[in-house]
Amino acid sequence: MNGVAARNAPFVARCLVLALLWLWPVSWATAEPFAAGPGFDQRLIAEVATAALTLMAPRTLDKISPGQFTIWGLRGFTAIDPRLMAELTPQALRLTLSGRTLLTRPPPMITPTSGTPSGIPGGGGGGGDAADTSPAVIKEWGDAIGQISRVAWDSSDAVRRAGTQGILRGFFDELFNHLDPYSRYASPQEAAEEEAARYGRAGLGIDIGTSVAGGGGFVVRGVVPASPASLAQIRIGDVLLEIDGSALQGADLTSVAALLRGPEGSTAALTLRSPGRKPRRVDLQRAILAPPTVFARRQGELLVIRVSSFARDTAEAMAREIGKALESPRPPKGMVLDIRGNRGGLLRQAVSMAETLIPSGRIASTAGRNPQSVRDYTAVGADLLHGLPVVIIVDGRTASSAEILAAALADQRRAVVVGSATLGKGLVQTILPLPDGGALSLTWSRVLAPLGWPLQALGVLPQVCTSLGEAPLKRTLAELAQAHQPMARALTRHREARAPMPPAEILEIRNACPASEGRDSDLVAAKFLIDTPLAYATALIPAPVTP
Repeated sequence: MNGVAARNAPFVARCLVLALLWLWPVSWATAEPFAAGPGFDQRLIAEVATAALTLMAPRTLDKISPGQFTIWGLRGFTAIDPRLMAELTPQALRLTLSGRTLLTRPPPMITPTSGTPSGIPGGGGGGGDAADTSPAVIKEWGDAIGQISRVAWDSSDAVRRAGTQGILRGFFDELFNHLDPYSRYASPQEAAEEEAARYGRAGLGIDIGTSVAGGGGFVVRGVVPASPASLAQIRIGDVLLEIDGSALQGADLTSVAALLRGPEGSTAALTLRSPGRKPRRVDLQRAILAPPTVFARRQGELLVIRVSSFARDTAEAMAREIGKALESPRPPKGMVLDIRGNRGGLLRQAVSMAETLIPSGRIASTAGRNPQSVRDYTAVGADLLHGLPVVIIVDGRTASSAEILAAALADQRRAVVVGSATLGKGLVQTILPLPDGGALSLTWSRVLAPLGWPLQALGVLPQVCTSLGEAPLKRTLAELAQAHQPMARALTRHREARAPMPPAEILEIRNACPASEGRDSDLVAAKFLIDTPLAYATALIPAPVTP
């Protein structure tokens, strides 16, 4: 039944539904409930649950009803206290303790045409319908979760020890056990830390060390380049004595670090003493400071760029490093892009980085149930390296956005991938904020590489494999120099793979170059390829055959 049909249901039937909901018996434990202790907030739990169900219902890869989400999550109480058990049937939502019923209530929303609750596992509606995901129905499920949490709190010492945050953690951990390995709940503290890692946080750019013995204050252990502190010529070894006129003697490191942070654009007055000099005062304005993710160095005639993750300005930072290298008196003859151990980050940054090297063509496509998750990323730009050879180094820890970048550059014949099979994380998460300050990372789309193969589970298979050992690698490089690609058959099979695939087939394809951690031979192979044009050209993915 869709939302319009639900609103147009016969008035008598709708009244009957309301009557049934009001008359349904609610059974409480006969034991005197515990008084609400500190740390429990039923309203917050209900609001977070309602928000989560609202956000998840239209976005998960598979259509799942709010009722199914609810019972999965409520079984998290069993993980907190094994005596607790939540059950959901077409007739009742029930919580028991050691088999004794603590609460029985009707499931939200009885479908008038069937007489059975909508969205019940194994019952009317199965995957749910439009009525299941209406705001009113989802709020009922959220309120039910809050109510059951209240009863569990009153009845279990273990639940009270867990507190509100522990209840939410248990709910989402158990719920996401039924989805995919990457969807998860982040607590408010975790969400703030992860957001800061992606986008940076407002600060001064100072890393403070332990207290100075006998002298009070704290030592500057690090200064972020181009930060307010760096521009004010604060140096490593300076001693921080005061913040906004308050002396720091007796303060702890955590408190001082918190005082240095603040809203973007706010000011802080620091009193510092450089070694051998009198104290001085500097007024600084806090700014968003993204953690560095791009690290460039020259190794002979190679530009080697290491990218640790994809944050807010990663693509821009790499473009700057390429520009500086090309403007130097001794421009590089090629670039090595090292993304070993890179677990991913912002998808848009990986796409932007690919665009700096691919002048045109598809970078990746994503597809999911939600229309907003369906995207086709196409490069429209310029190759900043002007055709210079590029080698990408990967390993078994390379994942997510890093795999998307490697797949795009390889499939578009813009780079040779060296290393081992990557992790195979081809699912994209969207980050959804919750009322408690936490956040959901929810998988909502699958990624396809430019040639149409799925990244999920399959991963990127390198053109030059280093994980089989030194002797096989030497043979591979020698054959490439003779215009023979020993990985040709494996690469063809890999690029022709299409989802869904049986796990045994995926494993067989990946075994052509088993996943492993990076090794010194990765860079040796990369240098050989750039120094040997024929080997580099042979290693590139074959150009697609045009019918």
